[in-house]
Parts: sequence; C-alpha cells; structure tokens
Amino acid sequence: MKVIFLADVKGKGKRGEIKEMPAGYAQNFLIRKGLAEDATKSAVSKVKAEQRQAEQNAKEELAESEKLKVFLEKDDTVVQLTAKSGKEGRIFGSIPSKQIAKALADQYQVNIDKRKIELSEPIKTMGYTNVPVKLHPSIVATIRVHVAEK
Repeated sequence: MKVIFLADVKGKGKRGEIKEMPAGYAQNFLIRKGLAEDATKSAVSKVKAEQRQAEQNAKEELAESEKLKVFLEKDDTVVQLTAKSGKEGRIFGSIPSKQIAKALADQYQVNIDKRKIELSEPIKTMGYTNVPVKLHPSIVATIRVHVAEK
C-alpha cells in the first residue's frame, strides 16, 4: 500500500515522502495515528505542488540573501557605534551582537537577528572590526563595525 508521510517516522520515512508500506502497518498504525495518508492521485499531486512551492521559496530566500550580502559588504556600509574608552583604545564594557543588530536596523533599516551575527566574543576595542553574519546556511557576509569614542 502506498502512503504519503505527514510526519517524520523514525526508520520508515520523512514528511512528504511517498513510500510503499505493508497494508496492515499502514492502515492500523500510520493512518490511524495521523502519521500518513493513503497515496491517492489527488493527494500525490497536492504533495508535489507543496514541494515545488517550497523549492521556489528556497530559491527566493537564497536570492534575497545574496542581494543583502552585496549591500552589507559595500565599502560605504559601516555600522557606527560609540562607547566610552579608557587607555590604549580599550572600551569600558563591551559591544555585543545585540547592539550591532540594533545599530544596523537604525542606520540602514536592515533587520538581522542577533543570533545570526557570529561574534566569537563581544567587541572590546576601538576602531574597525570585521564581523561575520550568517544570512543563509550557505551565505556568510562580513560587515564592518566602527567603534568610536563617545
């Protein structure tokens, strides 16, 4: 019996897959628990359409991430921050990724989640710092952050 998985079933199949399963297992367990449905022509075409839509959305998201990367890596795109400083260019406290994300939104109207800004540790010195930003699983942009004295 062919079924379409509605949820991931360990060792059997992933959501959206169409597989041949034993009739008893499919009817008595998978379909009854709502983990799968019978693979009729209309259900199969619906799953195929959903997969095409998901693929299209992934392509659009990738293209948007590419455009954002180009904008963020321009020479004139520099995030300006100010902080009190002490001797030898060290600042009091630090500048975390949350502050960088807020400044990026204020200065360039680009909203990036602070968890996507990959700082190994907060910025603690004055001057320019290159900060990697993970825009997409395959796209990493580098933004320049300038910390000036208050």
